[in-house]
Amino acid sequence: MTDHRVPRIRGLALFAAIIVAIVLGVVIASNLWFKRELDKPWPQDTPAAAAPAAPAASSAPANAAAPARTDTEDAQPAPPLPASVASATARVVQRTAFAPPPEAELPNDDFGKMVRLGERIFMQTGTYARAYVGNQLNCVNCHLDAGRQADSAPLWAAFVHYPAYRKKTGEVDTLASRLQGCFQYSMNGKAPPADSEVITALQTYAFWLAKGAPVGTPMPGSGYPKLKKPPQAPDYARGEQVYAQNCALCHGADGQGQRVGDTQVFPPLWGPQSFNWGAGMHQLGNASAFIHANMPLGRGGSLTEQQAWDVAAFMNSHERPQDPRFTGSVAETRKKYHDSDDSLYGTTVNGHLLGSGGTGGGRKNGGA
Repeated sequence: MTDHRVPRIRGLALFAAIIVAIVLGVVIASNLWFKRELDKPWPQDTPAAAAPAAPAASSAPANAAAPARTDTEDAQPAPPLPASVASATARVVQRTAFAPPPEAELPNDDFGKMVRLGERIFMQTGTYARAYVGNQLNCVNCHLDAGRQADSAPLWAAFVHYPAYRKKTGEVDTLASRLQGCFQYSMNGKAPPADSEVITALQTYAFWLAKGAPVGTPMPGSGYPKLKKPPQAPDYARGEQVYAQNCALCHGADGQGQRVGDTQVFPPLWGPQSFNWGAGMHQLGNASAFIHANMPLGRGGSLTEQQAWDVAAFMNSHERPQDPRFTGSVAETRKKYHDSDDSLYGTTVNGHLLGSGGTGGGRKNGGA
């Protein structure tokens, strides 16, 4: 008797073999396609494609070529990133290199209370350290975002970089003595005692902001990013135009900032209520670097480096309070403390000898 099941079984086996062959073919083809895609070089000519190169931005030139391929093909260097993309990428990497702890992590204890006091002094210096302040500035005016922002001399960087030798004082300064100097020069006041609650609170706040930061190691975002000397010498007239277009809205045409009641909303940039001739911001290099990285507020990097140098020269061509180290002679004080192109102290601008007092500098009537 014939068994009719044998052809049926053979047919099912053949059908199954065909299905398996199709599946294997699809898998093999897919693998080959993915391999070809993975072997392709990353495109380098768009901002989106630039992201994989970002981690190297802080240790290599911003427009450096991507590493050559290492497979069996001829090594071909990738084209450089567009300058604007490379600059933006480097800035993002630098600004995110260290992040101080969020305020929500402040401990609710006596240590936390001292940190909070330091923050209040930093933000409202004339209110919480009134006895030591001689103008209308607050620490936060030059150290933005409550001392957190990279490239604006953040307080967390100051904590990990002191003690340090400073040419200005000719000795090794501690963080306490550095803070005392800020009150003498930037705040045009007097130094609180090193063991005072004011200095203790500020140091404690700096310590807390620096949680997790390496001590004594150069850190991206510390201080102000130094600018090269401009192709053209800083110019008062060009700086006046930059100021009118970009700065006067907040700081006023007369440079005296803006107040709302008893609160100084935007700081004065010159005149009796600003920093004195001994402050670091009177130096063109510091002022231009700060301006380029951070100003106009919220639009840092929007001015060219030349514009930053020019407007720094305009700002510092106006009179301000005397250097506390004044020897009785502007010429002698310049020779001893300001003898460089970085300082306009002791130079004559529009017929006025800067450092001699009064409302001179700038235009002859003292205005901007």
